[in-house]
Formats: sequence, structure tokens, C-alpha cells
Amino acid sequence: MTISKLPRIAFTALILAAAAASQALAHAHLKTSSPAEKTSVVSPGELDLTFTEELTLKFSGVKVTDPAKKEIKLGEAGLKDDGKVLTVPISATLAPGDYTVDWHVLSADGHKTNGSYTFTVKP
Repeated sequence: MTISKLPRIAFTALILAAAAASQALAHAHLKTSSPAEKTSVVSPGELDLTFTEELTLKFSGVKVTDPAKKEIKLGEAGLKDDGKVLTVPISATLAPGDYTVDWHVLSADGHKTNGSYTFTVKP
């Protein structure tokens, strides 16, 4: 390889790295949640998950499990704030303990993401 080809190779590598980074940024990432991760709260009436991008409700959802890993009954999910906040009513009062929120979303541009976090309901 000659020295004159090195700048072209470096430039090409830089372009490819920038393209990969922009694709990673195009996904809807969880920005904030209520209840927030690892917090202790009274039994919440709903979950509000705020994402970095607009969501497609039809392909987005949330599952909440209790300390015994039993799924909690939730109401119908909805979107607010320009489609970036997924809201899910919690149908019953939650007993004290640690709860896990598993979420999956499809952003309006077609990218899927998912994740989970926990919160605690205090006595």
C-alpha cells in the first residue's frame, strides 16, 4: 500500500463510522420514565415512558411483572406529546415490592428497540 492511498482509506473509514453512528442515533431510546428507574414510589396509576423519537403505537407495548414474576394487568396504551411518550394505565393498586417494566417500541421511522427497568412500590 502506498502512502497516497492512506488518506483515502482513512476518509472512507471515517464516512463509514459516521454512517453507523447516525443509524444508531435513529432508534427511539428511552429518555425518562415515570416511575423512574430504581425509585421507590407509592402505587402508580400509570406508566409514562418518554422516548427520543416518535413511536408507532400499534407495534409498541409494555409488560409489568410483580416480585413473583406475575404479569400485572394494564390498561390500553396511548401516545402523547407528539407521539414520544408512551402512557400505560395500571389497572390495580400495586402491592409493596419490586416491579419490572419490559418495554418494546417501534419508532415512526421503522426501528425497533426494547429494554427494561425496575422500580419499587413502598409500603
